[in-house]
Parts: sequence; C-alpha cells; structure tokens
Amino acid sequence: MMIPLPLQSLSLPDAIACAVAVGLWWITGLLVEHPPARRISVSRLMGDYRRDWMVQFVTRSPRIFDANVIDSLRQGTAFFASACMLAIGGGVALIGNAAQLQGLAQDLTLETDNLVIELKIIFVLAFLANALLKFVWAHRLFGYCSIMMAAVPNDPADPLAYHRAGQAAEINITAAKSFNRGLRSIYFALAALAWLLGNGALIVAAVAATVVLLRREFASLSREVMLQRKP
Repeated sequence: MMIPLPLQSLSLPDAIACAVAVGLWWITGLLVEHPPARRISVSRLMGDYRRDWMVQFVTRSPRIFDANVIDSLRQGTAFFASACMLAIGGGVALIGNAAQLQGLAQDLTLETDNLVIELKIIFVLAFLANALLKFVWAHRLFGYCSIMMAAVPNDPADPLAYHRAGQAAEINITAAKSFNRGLRSIYFALAALAWLLGNGALIVAAVAATVVLLRREFASLSREVMLQRKP
C-alpha cells in the first residue's frame, strides 16, 4: 500500500507524538462521559441538574427565565462555531502560504520542511473541524430543546407535562454533551499548535490539556459545589 507523500515525510517520533495526542483526546472524552461510579464528572452532574431544571420548568410561571437560558446556550454554541470557522479559514489560508511560515521556522531553528509544516497545520485543523461540527449539532439540538419546551403543557396536571419535560431534558443533555466535545477539541487544537515547536512540545501540551480538562471535571471547586445537593 502506497503511503501519502506528506506521511512519508513524518518522522517516527512525530508520528508517536501525534498518536499520543489523539489517544489522550479520546481517553479524556471517555473518562468524562463514562466516569467511574465512585468519582462522577461535572458533565454527568450537570445532566442531573438539567433534569431537575425541566421538572421545575413544568410548574414555573411565567417561563421567561427558561427561554432566556436556552437562548444563552444557543448563543454560546453559535459563538464557538463562528470562532472555529474563522480559525479554520485562517489555517487553510496559512497552508496556501506556507512559505512565510517556513521562513519563521528557519529563524526559530524549527522544522522547515513545507510538507511537514502543512501536515502539522492540518492536524490542528482536524481538531477545529471536529469542534465546529459538534458546536453546529449542539446549536441545533438546543433549538430542538426549545421547541420541545414550548410543547410542554402549562397545566402541571396534564399527563403530557412531565413526559415532554423529560424528553426536553434528554435533548438538552445530548446538546450539552456535543457542546462539551467541541470544547475538548478546542483544548486539543491549542495543544496541537505546540507540534510546530517539536514532537516533545506536542506531547507536553497534550498532557497539559488532559490534566486541565480532567481536573475541571473531577477535582474542581465547582464540582464540590454541585455535589452539595442538600442543605
């Protein structure tokens, strides 16, 4: 099987560093979305709060607050999606003009092979593209959630009220999961930029991104506050 030319230019240490970064990204997502029973993640805790939110939503009148929250969530996903599109556009433009980046690399005594530099930029763009797709889907799911919330009867005694609220909660949780996946991809896209400094820098940056993400999910002050469910 013929290996594409850019991959032929990639050294073994670079390939290992790339694999480590991708592996850490995948493992981080797995731990966050499927945490051990004895150590629940912030994302899972927030899922429970989203269900509680929809239970309170049924009896809340008026429901202006809930509409504002959903609107703010959609604005957040739209902002990140737009930022990813701009970053991807900049990266593609940089690939088309890699000569300038090669000159900078020569000044910094870094890798100067155009093909390798382009491959490293594409690696960053892959994370950004994944983030963009996740944010776009999260934005659409939050839109579905808002429509399902609007379909919840105003009368709490209506047999459909809590059923539809529960459906809205699950769609909300799915949207949040997609949003969080997009955020993780952004963290690792930033870490992937370190590859321009060398394979060692990529591994260090990927480990740092993993530590930051796992600390915020499993050892942050916000998590301790969320665990305080009862006075």
